[in-house]
Amino acid sequence: MSLKNKKILIVVGGGISAYKSLDLIRLLKKNNVDVKTILTKSGKEFVTPLSITTLTKNRTFEDIFDKNGEAEIDHIALSRWADLIIVLPTTANFMTKLSIGKAEDLATTVLLASNKDILLVPAMNVRMWLHKATQRNIKTLQDFGYHFIGPEKGEMACGEYGEGKMSSPRQIYTYLKNYFDNKNLVKNKNFKALVTSGPTREYLDPIRYISNESSGKQGYEIALALKRLGIKTKLITGPSNLVFSKDLIIKKIISAKEMLSEVKKSLPVDIAVCAAAVSDFKPINKSKNKIKKNYTNIDNLSLEKNPDILDYLSKNNKYRPKIVIGFSAETENVIKNSKIKIKEKYCDLIVANDVSKKDTGLNSEYNKVSIIDKKGKIKSIPKNKKSYIANTIAKIILDKLLINDKNIN
Repeated sequence: MSLKNKKILIVVGGGISAYKSLDLIRLLKKNNVDVKTILTKSGKEFVTPLSITTLTKNRTFEDIFDKNGEAEIDHIALSRWADLIIVLPTTANFMTKLSIGKAEDLATTVLLASNKDILLVPAMNVRMWLHKATQRNIKTLQDFGYHFIGPEKGEMACGEYGEGKMSSPRQIYTYLKNYFDNKNLVKNKNFKALVTSGPTREYLDPIRYISNESSGKQGYEIALALKRLGIKTKLITGPSNLVFSKDLIIKKIISAKEMLSEVKKSLPVDIAVCAAAVSDFKPINKSKNKIKKNYTNIDNLSLEKNPDILDYLSKNNKYRPKIVIGFSAETENVIKNSKIKIKEKYCDLIVANDVSKKDTGLNSEYNKVSIIDKKGKIKSIPKNKKSYIANTIAKIILDKLLINDKNIN
């Protein structure tokens, strides 16, 4: 799949590597890509509007208050026009602006107003790249959904050697080709996913119930991440205080029985992510009225096991999804118990997390997980926002799905 007829907006940042934007433009135009550019004030110190316009055959945008362009509201029109936006070179200063949501010129305003994927191509001194402030900004931007390519290791314009050298135009072109190939493949395959999230409530009487502290945040973020990859995604969620995106198909449930019923209605799908914290037990009998304090049989409260939704999906001979992912919430022996679970449940991946910690896991904005496959291989993701972890999990799922799909075909 070529890049023919794709529309790419390039934001040229300030830095000696800005000259490489001209080489990238030549390469893209040679492959029939429509290119528009925003030249930042600092970028103009290294390349000229005339050189860019000559190569792109399009106007070079510079000023947010351009009287010839604001009739179309450039900062909105440009982002809607593009299939993808690239910022190169992305300096440490530019990343700081993006990480705090600054909109002080046309470039930063377009990026803040964009509804498209944005690729950042860092270039800076090795010490600037490794600085804690820069690394913190990188995590923030990844959490926001920005994509990164590079930097590479090499000799820099300042004469030092290390990580910070901008990826070459050829490397960027290869990245873009793979990006659009995957986008088109996902679109043509019409992949479908279901994600379960949140707690379930198993009522003892009209007002009391068995449940847990799950907020549903991690499952919700995974559903969003899969949707952004072009996968038609349905979120089946227990009670939650989250405000859900209108872009997702949402089905709200209360009990484990209702969740299983909705899962069955959603099949067949290609991907199933069981991130819900389903209550393991439910009362055998629910009281029609509120149980009073003087209830004498409280010690004899009878419980029964709830249906195991992950087990049902993994062992479904007729409608088993191609990829089944479970979550393992543990308070001790996290990896050991999760490895046992992946074998017992017969799923493809287990996402293990330690819920004994209050700053990660249930009812927290952050998580710290280990992703385990059937062979016992572990990929650990250090503490980070659940949105970042969701993006990582979604990418792993898609890569695995595409590999499986190619092998089948």
